[in-house]
Amino acid sequence: MPIQATSKIWHNGNLIPWEQANIHVMSHVIHYGSSVFEGIRCYGQPQGSAIFRLPEHMQRLLDSAKIYRIAVPFTLDELCSAVVDVIEANGVAPCYIRPSCCWATAKSASTPRARPSRSTSPTSRGANTSPARALTCASPVGNRLAPNTLPAMAKAGANYMNSQLIRMEAETNGYAEGIALDVNGQVSEGSGENVFVVRNGVIYTPTLGNSALSGITRDSVLTIARHLGFTVSEQAIPREMLYIADEVFFTGTAAEVTPIRSIDRIVIGDGKPARSPGRSPTNTLASPTVSSPTASAGSLRSR
Repeated sequence: MPIQATSKIWHNGNLIPWEQANIHVMSHVIHYGSSVFEGIRCYGQPQGSAIFRLPEHMQRLLDSAKIYRIAVPFTLDELCSAVVDVIEANGVAPCYIRPSCCWATAKSASTPRARPSRSTSPTSRGANTSPARALTCASPVGNRLAPNTLPAMAKAGANYMNSQLIRMEAETNGYAEGIALDVNGQVSEGSGENVFVVRNGVIYTPTLGNSALSGITRDSVLTIARHLGFTVSEQAIPREMLYIADEVFFTGTAAEVTPIRSIDRIVIGDGKPARSPGRSPTNTLASPTVSSPTASAGSLRSR
């Protein structure tokens, strides 16, 4: 969905008008893709708006920046406060928050060393995939980046050029989304989602060593599944296991928990999301763990 303009954007420690949040056309990030970012949801709740696992998202942003040698001049608490401030300043909830950190200085060399530009903006963007319907997917549609090329554990803008190719190839062939393999031919993830496979009562998901992002929603699903008594296994998953699974589903900030109906035109199970008395992985694990956007960063509740 297109990004909708808001009143304010948090930029390098200050709330500024949307139209003033600019970078130079010769900025390093434009020419070399040198950015790291996050995608965070703010939900409307009966007791007020709530941000989904804000500290964990912002810590992953700092981790991504560290991997790419981007020195972020803000602490975790300051970044969390920035998200709270920008939501309150714009009065937009529910919304999708898109914090990013990039090399915004005009540089001709491919190795940046200037101070990064830091921006946070909320939008009313919806999900990339709809939890209300099951997806049709293709596998494989290209491979995920090998770990000795670009680091898959960093949520970097450059990595998503690979994601765009995966999604475009899937759509060209008539599918809603693609499932990529890692460098060894094992299941990795979707173009922007982690993937889970259910077979014989066990929930499987690829390890981070399979070039899968350490998803915050992925972690929530694993935690809740174990709490509910499901057997969970993080392991390498061969492609053919997708076809014989009882269920397959995506997780992610935008996707939330989205069932997959078929892969390569092979129907998964009976082709319908599980409906066993409210206790199936795809309909039980969708409850978000939230943080309060109205609290100070130091008292945000992450669980």
